[in-house]
Amino acid sequence: MKLKPGYTLTEVGVIPEEWEVKTLSHHFRIYAGGDVPKHSLSETRSETHPYPIFANALQNRGLYGFTSEQRAKGNSLTITARGYLGHAEYRDEDFFPIVRLLVLEPTGDLDARFTTFAVNDRVKFAFESTGVPQLTAPQVGKYSVAAPPLPEQHAIAEALSDVDALLAALDQLIAKKRDLKQATMQQLLTGATRLPGFRGEWEVKTLGELALLYQPITISANKFTKDGYPVYGANGVVGCYHTPNHYSWQVTVTCRGSTCGTINRTVDECWITGNAMVLNCDNNSNLCKDFFYFLMLIQDLSNCITGTGQPQIVRAPLMAFQVTLPIDIPEQTAIAEIFSEMDAEILALEERRKKTAGIKQGMMQELLTGRVRLV
Repeated sequence: MKLKPGYTLTEVGVIPEEWEVKTLSHHFRIYAGGDVPKHSLSETRSETHPYPIFANALQNRGLYGFTSEQRAKGNSLTITARGYLGHAEYRDEDFFPIVRLLVLEPTGDLDARFTTFAVNDRVKFAFESTGVPQLTAPQVGKYSVAAPPLPEQHAIAEALSDVDALLAALDQLIAKKRDLKQATMQQLLTGATRLPGFRGEWEVKTLGELALLYQPITISANKFTKDGYPVYGANGVVGCYHTPNHYSWQVTVTCRGSTCGTINRTVDECWITGNAMVLNCDNNSNLCKDFFYFLMLIQDLSNCITGTGQPQIVRAPLMAFQVTLPIDIPEQTAIAEIFSEMDAEILALEERRKKTAGIKQGMMQELLTGRVRLV
């Protein structure tokens, strides 16, 4: 293997010659979290409970609650050691770790933020357990990361943290837009708020009056093709098939399983299987199809679910299910256009987030291996 001038081959890969391979146990004090401090536990932060409690979880960075006790120092990192294993998080404030969450407090010349990125991108933990998979402090301590001198570690951590801040801001904006859409749906799709210029009556209709309800033929997975038209099952796309059984997009209801009653929307040309009930309103000239889709999203179909074992929805109760909607097609269309625009805005933000996450991944590949230098 021919190396570029100034680079050397190490146990963790090719790195710049001035970088070093550093073992975690030599640069961190590593220990496991303890029991939940139940005598001083709060769901909210306050002056009396200022310290966050972190557990082995990914959602909300593992936040469990707050306590009056401080056990771990800020400017540390944690690694999940049970459940989802090996995920690192930087902790910038004093905290209380619980339930086997591993804490790494710096004692050497490895920057905690830099090490967090290095662990998540460069370290592949081997899980040595015959029971519930878990990591221990001695196991984690054996692993190494390649690191430049501290000034470059700080620069790399700062650059990647800036991208993380952008991703967090996009996540918050997407969540805000989704909440706004949900609140607007509850107003406009129930008639609680009317759009300017519309005063026509709303009417009650059954789904059987609005659409043709049916379950198409199911095809088994062994008949799926490598390419072709998407196959929609109970929970969205499950494969591809060489021919469609629908040539225009459809509103579907999941008919079986834990997600029974979920509303989905297909693409134009697709195959829909029997695990999804089709609500086909293509021939209803008195109904805006887009409006019908959004209207169904706010419906509670729990009364249509039958079965003591696996939940399922059958055709008869669904046909009798009642919805309220405006008589005038222009009002239906105007309402649908608002939600279509909201969906387009959310989709654009999601695409922006996806691209930003890709940029971060590329930055880590370059910065954490020394292929691109910041100092």
